[in-house]
Amino acid sequence: MQTIDITDFYKIELRVGTITKAEVFGKTKKPAYKLWVDLGEFGIKKSSAQITDHYTTDELVGKQVVCVCNFKPRQIADFMSEILVTGFDDGSGKIVLATVDVPVPNGGKLH
Repeated sequence: MQTIDITDFYKIELRVGTITKAEVFGKTKKPAYKLWVDLGEFGIKKSSAQITDHYTTDELVGKQVVCVCNFKPRQIADFMSEILVTGFDDGSGKIVLATVDVPVPNGGKLH
């Protein structure tokens, strides 16, 4: 594992947000959803996420997730992904979302 300086970590804007809308994204090579995430004072941001194995669109709405908010936006098919919703490999290549176990204010920064 490569080590980094703490100042490198501080450059990453990891923030929590609540998924307000989720739709099946039919134009991707791998199954994915379009997500809209409320990041409080930072507004609603969009993300494309390959998380269809463990979640339905209905289950995602209202879920708080940890997001990288300062990557450059990325065009995925006809959708502009503005943030990266984070998660962990479940051991079989399927992604489990990184969430919080107690509700916190949207837009809060990970420390």
